[in-house]
Amino acid sequence: MTKPQVGLVGLGTMGAALALNIAEKGFPIAVWNRTASVTQDFHAGAGELAARIVPTETLEGLVAAMASPRAIILMVPAGKAVDDMMALLAAHLQPEDLVIDAGNANFHDTNRRAAAGLPFRFMGIGVSGGEDGARHGPAIMAGGSPEDWARMAEVFRAIAAKAEDGTPCADHMGPDGAGHFVKAVHNGIEYADMQMIAETYGVMRDGLGMSAAEIAPVFARWNEGVLRSYLVEISAAVAGAADPVAGGPLLDMIVDAAGQKGTGRWTAIEALNLGAPIPVIEAAVMARNVSSRRGERAAGEALYGPAPSRAEISLQDLEQALIAGKILCYAQGFAMMTAAAAEFGWGLDMPAIARVWRAGCIIRSAMLNDMAEALGQDPTRNLMLAPFFAELLQQKTPSLRRVVAAGALNGLGLPALSAGLAWFDLMRTARGTANMIQGQRDFFGLHGFQRLDGQDHPHGPWAKE
Repeated sequence: MTKPQVGLVGLGTMGAALALNIAEKGFPIAVWNRTASVTQDFHAGAGELAARIVPTETLEGLVAAMASPRAIILMVPAGKAVDDMMALLAAHLQPEDLVIDAGNANFHDTNRRAAAGLPFRFMGIGVSGGEDGARHGPAIMAGGSPEDWARMAEVFRAIAAKAEDGTPCADHMGPDGAGHFVKAVHNGIEYADMQMIAETYGVMRDGLGMSAAEIAPVFARWNEGVLRSYLVEISAAVAGAADPVAGGPLLDMIVDAAGQKGTGRWTAIEALNLGAPIPVIEAAVMARNVSSRRGERAAGEALYGPAPSRAEISLQDLEQALIAGKILCYAQGFAMMTAAAAEFGWGLDMPAIARVWRAGCIIRSAMLNDMAEALGQDPTRNLMLAPFFAELLQQKTPSLRRVVAAGALNGLGLPALSAGLAWFDLMRTARGTANMIQGQRDFFGLHGFQRLDGQDHPHGPWAKE
């Protein structure tokens, strides 16, 4: 075997799966893990792919085992671990060697590293799809220079998931941290999508009194239509699964406390910095944080009593509400990326992003084909204003309104669906209420109100002479 030009550091779950994927696609790869036994066990268990994998016991050995110019993929925890590993590699690499951070990095860290004058080349890529995606085909969102993308494109496109039309779900997003930024927005949308599905599950369980076994075929049926997606598909599977220990529905045995990693929170924070409203994603992050406060929730129920919960709502309305919520969530995510492109000078290709998300990643959805087409017609237009989605929203939002109203009247918490509807109503209202806010600010001397006729405003009766 010729010396590999691709190497990988970090043989955890994701790193091991990605290394096997690269080897399976015909690229020899050198690997190293800080714990030598992990490397040895990985190579021993690689089967016929072991012939394309070069295990190494030291970082120096990894570099020596590779042909120049090298490309070393880091699959280590985001943050300090990446900086530490890059510092160790700096003593062994040449200027044309390339280090690729493929973890869930904060894009600000990627920007910082790209501007740090490193003694080697550097790029950051977002990889989505979990362990199965890493092994059999993830979605890849690459940041960095066009030259470095061109150098790695063959590998990334080979290992990426393929959409139904055969297109690899891997593309260059833009310079520096653009790839990690797009991945963070992807994860924010993932949070929101999961939350809205959970909310419809909650309405079926608490509002309609349905069992998990009755809910499973509803999700399965929804997955045959507009809502066809990975998350709806696995929601049907989860609802229909039996607990191997107790024998009842597995879903009823899972603690209703959902943690969160950094990317959803980063997306919400960055949206505030950009002045880009993403209330559905923010509501999803909030809901996860509330879910972890189980003691306070129990105390709240003991104090105020359980919500009345039972609701008069149809399954058809629930399905239509979820369709509307999904469109609104994606519209907010793409609008945020449009704002980031303007703020950071990135040439983010919105149709290409939608196409990359069509397979391999967690939010893959049949709807993304239509989104790619709509964004191709006008990449800066908000998706809720695109004719195709405007027609869908006109059809579906009455159902969303009925579901949100039923939730409010019956004590069913629907934060993400409610946030989507509120944003929709604000976005479709030419005459809003911010004139009162501006008037309040002017009263306290914080801001001058703007006249509709464009003229300078006279001092109000409250203004000091």
